[in-house]
Amino acid sequence: MLRVHFTGLDLARLRLAGDPDALWETVLSLHRLRDKQGESIFGDWRSETRVRLNGETRLLAPLVPSRGYFPDFLTPAEGVLGLDTGMQALRETPPDRVHRELGKLSTVRTLPAWIRSMAEGDDRAFAKLTGALHAYHEAAIAPYWSHIQAQIEADRAVRGRALLDGGADALLSSLPPTMRWRAPVLECEYPVDRDVSLGGRGLLLVPSFFCRRTPVTYQDPDLTPVLVYPARHMSESAPVVQAPPRSLGKLVGHTRSAVLGSIGGGCTTSELARRVGVSAASASQHAGVLRDAGLVLTLRNGSAVMHTLTPLGAALLRGGHPVHTSRPRQPSIPERSAPATMLRSPGG
Repeated sequence: MLRVHFTGLDLARLRLAGDPDALWETVLSLHRLRDKQGESIFGDWRSETRVRLNGETRLLAPLVPSRGYFPDFLTPAEGVLGLDTGMQALRETPPDRVHRELGKLSTVRTLPAWIRSMAEGDDRAFAKLTGALHAYHEAAIAPYWSHIQAQIEADRAVRGRALLDGGADALLSSLPPTMRWRAPVLECEYPVDRDVSLGGRGLLLVPSFFCRRTPVTYQDPDLTPVLVYPARHMSESAPVVQAPPRSLGKLVGHTRSAVLGSIGGGCTTSELARRVGVSAASASQHAGVLRDAGLVLTLRNGSAVMHTLTPLGAALLRGGHPVHTSRPRQPSIPERSAPATMLRSPGG
């Protein structure tokens, strides 16, 4: 069990990443490529990705084992700004930090010669690492990036709605079932027993498409506290298309009724168009009319657009029957505590 202890200042500094992190997704996808979890979600991706790979997995496997520790420097905070920015930050990792983190890795497994030379400051070995990471990303991540973005944006829509409705307390309560908010502590299913005190530094929550089972954090206590958690996959939520009442078609028209029913737990404009069988322009127009009527919420983040149902839209879709939910209890404000070491989750 991982227990993350918050203070009032930590709750005020709680943040949600605005975009998928290119390097976290790259590294965590290496775990998914080698395990058999989530076949319905990752099965086709595994098959297609393996065809495009050319030895990158063999090179990276010693650095990113299926279970256990992998170096923090592989996932710099700049990865949320895109692959190029993240790779630049990775290349600029101080040599002493590379040596220290690879030294930790060498205590639990034998490293190949090129990784050992990287720990000693060999620039050619570091270039080999960044080249392998970039090639792997191009094969395993880049072709699916728009889909990954849509899934992350859908998860952010859920968390954002919780934050608007009930603040940081509701946001933390909305996280996946393996993470339980019992103010002032966030308890997470975890392979080892660990307590983490944020000590006023706040926490960055990073939803991840390829993170499964348990969340992942840094080991280095001096790094910005980050908790990477499994994003909610649309295929794991309620059925994507909900049959609207017949009367709804008479009220708003059959196409808009289908649009409303197809939004489900959230979708992008292009996904909505595919579900309803109309053009993207038509889907956007119908979603706009429903938005003006207060039935749909559209969230924009750069070029990404995410549609979700408002409570009124969901109630209309159900035939007017509201969903009763209990509002979470407001947290007490604990005393400030000292920071502690954070561990990565073995296996991601």
